[in-house]
Amino acid sequence: MTLLTDQFFDSFASSIADTLEADTLPPACYTDEEFFQFERQAIFYREWLCVGRVEWLEKPGDFFTATHAGEPIIVAMDRDGEINALSAVCQHRAMLVAEGSGNTRAFVCPYHHWTYDLNGALVGAPAMNRTCDFDKASASLPRLKLETWHGFVFINFDPVAAPLTPRLAGIEDVVAHYDFTSARGPRPDAPPSLPWNWKVMFENNNDGYHANRLHAGPLHDIVPSSLASFPELPTETAGYYRLNGSLHADASFNATQKAVFPVFPALTEEERNRLLFVNLPPSLSLVVMADMVIYMILYAEGAGHHSMTTGILLHPEAMADPLYEHKMRMNLDAVTEIVAQDMHVDLLVQQGLKSKFAPRGRYSWQEGAQRQFNMWLVERYWGERDRQRGPSAPVTQIRRSNTA
Repeated sequence: MTLLTDQFFDSFASSIADTLEADTLPPACYTDEEFFQFERQAIFYREWLCVGRVEWLEKPGDFFTATHAGEPIIVAMDRDGEINALSAVCQHRAMLVAEGSGNTRAFVCPYHHWTYDLNGALVGAPAMNRTCDFDKASASLPRLKLETWHGFVFINFDPVAAPLTPRLAGIEDVVAHYDFTSARGPRPDAPPSLPWNWKVMFENNNDGYHANRLHAGPLHDIVPSSLASFPELPTETAGYYRLNGSLHADASFNATQKAVFPVFPALTEEERNRLLFVNLPPSLSLVVMADMVIYMILYAEGAGHHSMTTGILLHPEAMADPLYEHKMRMNLDAVTEIVAQDMHVDLLVQQGLKSKFAPRGRYSWQEGAQRQFNMWLVERYWGERDRQRGPSAPVTQIRRSNTA
């Protein structure tokens, strides 16, 4: 019996009510494989997905790979310095033509040596001269839409997707003074696989409620939950953010509780007395301090697991400091302790969501970001449900009017 009934989708309406009236999403949204396959169509094949940073590609031939919702992707700089996003799937027998990262003159399929240029064009296909009606031009690697936003690279599987950048106008003012484009940091390690749903991770990244509870202690008490706020943005905005006041200027997660790297120079006094949490679902979360940005790129893999790349951005001069390694180690010690607490509860939340006693709980005012996430999700869930039902039964607008 299918989970995906009208009653199930109608039940999402209570998750987009006002924060103090809303319910959490049904637990099956985090545990059911059929629902995850629905999400692939509703979200991952339609929305802009972060895959990395522009500076990971410094010269022609540089490339890196990523996988979103089971789709292998190559991002490469061609000979003209243009960045291309391509499917990594060979158009002969579906072998992957690239893995990891590096520099190459072309992508050569290891299996049968079909060869693709850096822009995806098939330039070599051995022993295919006898194959009837074989057309190399029609066997190129599929190209994906690509945009960059403040140094982050996004791709989209939907060839008619609306551009991303215009839909982030509501966030521009709050991020402008950090200059993410010029910021630099160490290249992150390969993303580990994590045994919980991608939304559990994304919700944790957004959550101001747990900050002084789960993370109680000197490393995090400088950013109290009571100083969280959740600005409302235009409905077309492709993301949202949380502001969180700090107990002193230039607060940072390390043993000194203060910024140890150069503060981003354009910050206002107000910005130096708060932290910023930016969320561009379904794939990018940012924790923004006066001297450091932690970015998390999420890759959904299934109902019960995802992977996540975690990286750090700093003022471009920070890495030239002779004490850089020592300062970074101090910061990473603190961040690692905080993240370990998050990871432990995320695992237990996923276990709890599979229980027959898992609730549709209620929210505190300090969980306003969760309701914003629900708004983003439910609009896309209802939109895909309408597409699957066909034009004769568009119910999204009816639902919206009933929950307004």
